[in-house]
Amino acid sequence: MTALDLSSPVAVVGTGTMGQGIAQVALVAGHPVRLYDTVPGRARQAAEAIGARLDRLVEKDRLTGPDRDAARARLLPAESLAELADCALVVEAVLERLDVKQELFRDLEGIVSDDCLLATNTSSLSVTAIGGALRAPGRFVGLHFFNPAPLLPLVEVVSGFATDVTHATRAYETARAWGKTPVACADTPGFIVNRIARPFYAEAFAVYEAQGADPATIDAVLRESGGFRMGAFELTDLIGQDVNESVTQSVWQSFFHDVRFTPSLAQRRLVESGRLGRKTGHGWYDHRDGAERPEPDTAERRQPPAYVVAEGDLGPAAELLALIREAGVPVRDESDDEDQGACLLLPSGGRLVLADGQTAVEYRDLVYFDLALDYRRATRIALSASQDTSPQAIAEATGLFQALGKQVSFIGDMPGMIVARTVARIIDLAHDAVAKGVATEEDIDTAMRLGVNYPLGPFEWSRRLGRTWAYVLLDDLHRRDPSGRYAPSLALYRHAHAPDPREGTAS
Repeated sequence: MTALDLSSPVAVVGTGTMGQGIAQVALVAGHPVRLYDTVPGRARQAAEAIGARLDRLVEKDRLTGPDRDAARARLLPAESLAELADCALVVEAVLERLDVKQELFRDLEGIVSDDCLLATNTSSLSVTAIGGALRAPGRFVGLHFFNPAPLLPLVEVVSGFATDVTHATRAYETARAWGKTPVACADTPGFIVNRIARPFYAEAFAVYEAQGADPATIDAVLRESGGFRMGAFELTDLIGQDVNESVTQSVWQSFFHDVRFTPSLAQRRLVESGRLGRKTGHGWYDHRDGAERPEPDTAERRQPPAYVVAEGDLGPAAELLALIREAGVPVRDESDDEDQGACLLLPSGGRLVLADGQTAVEYRDLVYFDLALDYRRATRIALSASQDTSPQAIAEATGLFQALGKQVSFIGDMPGMIVARTVARIIDLAHDAVAKGVATEEDIDTAMRLGVNYPLGPFEWSRRLGRTWAYVLLDDLHRRDPSGRYAPSLALYRHAHAPDPREGTAS
């Protein structure tokens, strides 16, 4: 099944921000486009707004004048649903209410032809439930664009329980013909992106609620160590706390209150107080004119240790050994083999260990350091210790990372710290989604990189960190918090214990 022919009219019902964006995408691709809205006059206003955006594209040399004029001629506001009768595709972008969407599609089914593709842009409702109101739900799909639709490349093509594969394929190929990057997924709460992204917000909020660190510090660690474009607190302020919490609540309720998706009480209080983020001038941060942005907690300068001793296998943090030597700090390797050290022994007797899901209070003079996307390029590292860790061990650990050119942020004794627990949970949800037939590994990686700008897809991260890394960290975390929130999925367990195809043995 191929993409819709460019001569085929496309209709968009609902002319808000998303509806206008989707209409612009189809229009620029070359289709005749009809706009409809239940509010009289709104479709004509939307057509004028789209025309103004086409003018700006010409000003930026992204569209030629003749192409702009041709596109404008193909854009027609409709006064009634009946004017959509000859459309080959109708995309809905109306209020996120199941009854409203079902009623709309029941009406459309009596107007359009039997081979017209019907699509919803819902981000939170069940595609299956919306399509369940139709006599022929096989032609009903989800086409979930991301805002702003003309700029963001990702489209989740969602097949409901009754969606026919030929219609899903046509929707997929049409999105690709429009210059988008489609990913195919089954109808599951949150689809791909909003399902797998929940830990990015949830773990940041959990660390904050446990008084492990303040929002500015957590955001700085996620950006400067984890490689994320924005931290969880600043990103939800941009999205809107009410919008972000609504998605979290929807996913949680749709999964029958699965503890892995439990919403944040701190975010609930923020929404209740009316502090919704940038749009209200205050969220986690104060966005009013003249307000000062809080600075992340940053340790004072300390002297680096005279040397470190590498013991065991540092695994994902092995690159640190080269960086330490380059900084002029001698490294003594006391490994029994060629593997480089699982901990760094400090002159005081303290040990530096990569976050592993355990707590520093369980050990004597142990300092944990967080996971980094790239230890060479990271500009900040989070450390954690217990109240009983010696001041000398803390000072040596701080001075060591400062000698590597990193800012150091100390957080509370949080198992899994910040980046490590977040990445491990994202990896776990991704493996679970593949095992349950939600999407392929490749599509999940694509969706997370393009939909929420993650520096790596979950499976790219998993391959970099090793087959057992996420499982071991979450299993240790689960032992310390047996609520079930951190219990590794069966899919991750199987992945961790399966034979490594590179070695032919379990790793």
